[in-house]
Amino acid sequence: MQITQHTYRDVSQRQRDTLERLASERDIWVSTAHPDHGPHQVPLWFLWDGQAVWMCTGANSATARNAREEPRVRLALPDTADVVLLKGEAECFPAQKVPTEAADAFTAKFGWDPREGEGPFTYLRVVPKTVLAWRDEPELRGRVIMREGAWLA
Repeated sequence: MQITQHTYRDVSQRQRDTLERLASERDIWVSTAHPDHGPHQVPLWFLWDGQAVWMCTGANSATARNAREEPRVRLALPDTADVVLLKGEAECFPAQKVPTEAADAFTAKFGWDPREGEGPFTYLRVVPKTVLAWRDEPELRGRVIMREGAWLA
């Protein structure tokens, strides 16, 4: 195990770092739950539009079904040494009804347009209500950087 030293970041720096990662990263873990079947977690490609996370999955996938039944979701960027967790509610859009701006931006980022793909696809839009960010134990205190949809910095 390699131990790395991290400089403590204040809330403003954590917010800047989080926004940078949301703008630049490709994958995000999506956790949903079904009242009868329990939790479900998958990685999906995502797009950050400055206010919301956009993802796309098969319209009949467990993720889409769960989000339609229980919209509360958790999202996590895939780095356990630089944790970013988001909580919010998923809004589901059939691929043919997704706002054009979001679908075009998703296509530009990934080179794939679900509106033209085989089978039905659903876009999930999550506006974060809570965001937590920390690196290692010293940053556990004060890890909440967004509460009730408002950045704390």
